[in-house]
Amino acid sequence: MVQWRQRALAGLCCRCIISASKGLSTVFFFGHWSWVGQMGLRSESDGASGRPRSRLLWWVKRGLLAVCVIYVSVPFMMRLFPDIIKHLVYSHRVSVPFFVNLSQPADLYLNHTVNMYLKSEQGISLGVWHTIPESQWKEAQGKDLEWYQDSLGAGIPIIIYLHGNGGTRAASHRVGLIHVLSAIGCHVLALDYRGFGDSTGEPTEVGLTTDTLYLYQWVKAHSGSSLVVLWGHSLGTGVATNTAVKLIEQGIVVDGVIIEGAYTNIRQGGAHHPFAWFYWKFPGFEYFFLDTMAENNIIFPNDENLKRMRSRLLILHAEDDHIVPIHMAQQLYEIAQSAQNSENQVKMIPFAGSLGYHHNGLYKDPHLPGIIREFVHTLAP
Repeated sequence: MVQWRQRALAGLCCRCIISASKGLSTVFFFGHWSWVGQMGLRSESDGASGRPRSRLLWWVKRGLLAVCVIYVSVPFMMRLFPDIIKHLVYSHRVSVPFFVNLSQPADLYLNHTVNMYLKSEQGISLGVWHTIPESQWKEAQGKDLEWYQDSLGAGIPIIIYLHGNGGTRAASHRVGLIHVLSAIGCHVLALDYRGFGDSTGEPTEVGLTTDTLYLYQWVKAHSGSSLVVLWGHSLGTGVATNTAVKLIEQGIVVDGVIIEGAYTNIRQGGAHHPFAWFYWKFPGFEYFFLDTMAENNIIFPNDENLKRMRSRLLILHAEDDHIVPIHMAQQLYEIAQSAQNSENQVKMIPFAGSLGYHHNGLYKDPHLPGIIREFVHTLAP
C-alpha cells in the first residue's frame, strides 16, 4: 500500500513538473517573440547583433524554469521521502558554530564549566555542559567531574536548558544565556539531544524527550532537595513540556518550567514558519507539509501538555519574534491559566518589538536576570 502510494505520488509529481515546464516554456516563447517584435530586435538567425540579447533571454528562461521545477518538486519530495521533513524540523546536521571543540567549553569563556557524556539509552551518548554559579569560578579551576557533581547538592537552583533546532549547545545565543543564568547564581546543564552536536543517534520526538528525562533523573540523583527548573527555547519548549508531562505520569511535579519563544504545537508552528510562507497558497499545503509531520510522529503539543502540567510556568516571548508569532504564546498563557485555575502559577512576560530581540535575543535584555530571580524565588518551599 505504501509503495503504491509512493509510485502514485511520484507519477503525479512528474506530471506536475512536465505540465509546469511546458506552460512556462510556452509563456516565455511567445513572450520572447512578442518582446522582440515590439522592440524591433532580431532573432539569432537575423545576425550577430541580436545574439547576445537572445542568449541572455535563453539563460533567463531556463533559470526561471529551473526555479519553477524545484518549487513544484519540494512538496512531493516531502511526502515521498519523510526524512526530509525530519531534517527540516530538527536541522540537527547544521552544526554551527563551525570548528568549535564542544569538549572544551573554556574556549567560549565558560571557564567554570565541565563537559561530560551521559548514556540515556543503549548506544546513545549525550554531550552535556555543566556550568556552576559564576561566583564559584575560582574554586572550580582544575576540579574534576566528581567535584562538579557533588556541587549540585548544595541547595543552589539548577536549570536544565533545552535548546531549539539547529546548531549545538555552543551557539552564541545559547552560550549567552548560560552566562546570564550562571551570573544570577544558578547551575546550568545544557545538553545536545541525540543527533545534535557531538551526541550520537538520530533525533525523534520520543528520543529527545527520553534524553531529557534521563538528564533530569541524573540531576535529581545528585542534587538532593535543590530546585530543578526546565528551560525550553523554541523546539525545546515542546521537549520541556513533554518531559514535564511524562514526569507527572510518574507522580513527579517539576519545580518550575520556563518556555521561551514557544509555539502552540509543531503543526501550527510549522504553518507560521518563514519557510512555509512560500507554500501557503500551494494546493494541498497541509497534506504535503503539516500532515507529513504528524504522520512521522513530530507533534510536540505544548497546548495539550499545558492542560496537564501542574508546575509553575513562566512564558517569555519577543513581540517581534519572526519565527514563532507572539499570539501563540498568548494562547498558551490562556490555556495554562485556565488549566491551573491560578494566576500565581502562570506568568507571561512579553518583550517589546522595538528592542529587536526577535527569536533568539532575549538573553540580551538587562531585565532578564531580575525576572528569573523572581521566578525562582517563587519556587522556594
